[in-house]
Amino acid sequence: MLHKTHREILLVEDSPSDAHLAQRALAESSFRSNVSHARDGVEAMEMLRQEGAHADCPRPDLILLDLNMPRKDGRQVLTELKQHAELSRIPVIVLTTSADDQDIADAYRLGSNSYIVKPVDVKAFFDVVEHTQQYWFATCRLPDDR
Repeated sequence: MLHKTHREILLVEDSPSDAHLAQRALAESSFRSNVSHARDGVEAMEMLRQEGAHADCPRPDLILLDLNMPRKDGRQVLTELKQHAELSRIPVIVLTTSADDQDIADAYRLGSNSYIVKPVDVKAFFDVVEHTQQYWFATCRLPDDR
């Protein structure tokens, strides 16, 4: 079976500067990917459900999810995702500034596949993005029917 060479990533991030940095890191990584950006959890769920103006949004292979956002936070997004048969299979990586033990425990309890605290250093952040993609797109095997 052939592996996909081009990946779809949904970045759910309310901070413009953090979103820009993540998009740069993804663009400069060794993996080819198309990155869609949702500014909060409400927009993310509309994109994932392909609703309204987001009807033609591609189904992501991976979701990078911030925890603390307006309107609908990452915890609420995780809860909704994991209750949806098709969407629940998409790996969700929480990528956030919070290193709080309760946030980490809650994210895993709600179904996060991984929890990463955003490094402050730009090079370290780029390395984290590269290693995350290496793991999810090269090391482990994802179902082809997402």
